[in-house]
Amino acid sequence: MVGTTVDRRGASGLGAAVAGMLLIAATYGMARFGVGLFAPRIGAQRPELMDVLGWAGAAQFTSYSLAAVLAARLVDRRPRAGLLLAGTTAVTGCLGVAVAPTPALFVLAVFIGGMGGGFASPALVPVIDAVVAPRAGAAAQSVVNSGTAVGVIGAGVVASAAASVGAAWLFMALVCAAATVAAWWPVRARGDLPAARPAAAPPALPVRGPWRLLAVPAAAAVIAGAGSALIWTFGPLLITASGAVPAERVGRLWIALGLGGVLGVLTGALVRRAGTRGGWCWCAGALAVAEAGVGVSVAVGSAGAAYAGMAIFGAGYMGLSGVLILWARQVWPGSAGAGTSVLFIALATGQALGSVGFGLARDLVDPAVLAVLAAGLCAAGGLAALAGRR
Repeated sequence: MVGTTVDRRGASGLGAAVAGMLLIAATYGMARFGVGLFAPRIGAQRPELMDVLGWAGAAQFTSYSLAAVLAARLVDRRPRAGLLLAGTTAVTGCLGVAVAPTPALFVLAVFIGGMGGGFASPALVPVIDAVVAPRAGAAAQSVVNSGTAVGVIGAGVVASAAASVGAAWLFMALVCAAATVAAWWPVRARGDLPAARPAAAPPALPVRGPWRLLAVPAAAAVIAGAGSALIWTFGPLLITASGAVPAERVGRLWIALGLGGVLGVLTGALVRRAGTRGGWCWCAGALAVAEAGVGVSVAVGSAGAAYAGMAIFGAGYMGLSGVLILWARQVWPGSAGAGTSVLFIALATGQALGSVGFGLARDLVDPAVLAVLAAGLCAAGGLAALAGRR
């Protein structure tokens, strides 16, 4: 029986990891972060939506946080339901963006689509733990977490190939639906997931550390998240509006960001060498350099600076996310999942605030100055990690 279980895990583990990676790619790289990529196209084809672009960015970051809170109470008991919620919200959001006729419905669609990632990440943790053999669990989680970079690259390819915003988002809705089925189907009838196990005894409550131990990383995440919002929500729009990159090549910016994001797999090595706070400072510094590169691109019309800035941003942001996970494990070892959710919500809160702030300031402040402000926020977020350091 034990041998059969191990064989079953070995046979299905790789497929489950790849399916989970595709779900993360669809819900994060497309349904959640695709709004910023398509901002130039939206401005050209649906100019009535441009005034609410900042609010739309804030909506998807806010809904991600809301979904993460809901998922924390659901997915440990019903991970399959979490997978279906991730796919349903992502598909609904993409369809809404594809056909939204008014600014209010556009923001609502973005809000719903942003929830997909918040449900997907927590739901995949118990699924991977159940399906993948323990010795391969870390590698499988790395494959799943690489999905954001893969999805961003995919969104860039779609943006380059699609003739219109509506067609692109309809296609991404299909991708989200297919990825959801791929992740749900292999585990639809498994008896080793939490929802299928008999409750022989009440589970032990996770051991949480003092909240004060999360105060420094949470504050740093809010500040750096606010700075990162400029590129996530307005980066392609600012770069194409300046003429540095033609609007028809906007997809290449997202491809560059995704390729840079692949370097996020090196986060563990960085933290082992520089420590948690040091690794955070390096990643936040990379974000500051990336924002400055975008500022140079906008100011002088340099395509090279634009692509380099986006690639460095991808590497810095994926690394930043990885450091938050490791930081949560360090300070809350008995409840790393809950700690990670708190820090990711802090990051998304900063991004929501940044999206609104930069959206309000976009028509009042020179784009290069906005990039400098964003770089300053990212640098300040890095320095904030040193607060209280002994």
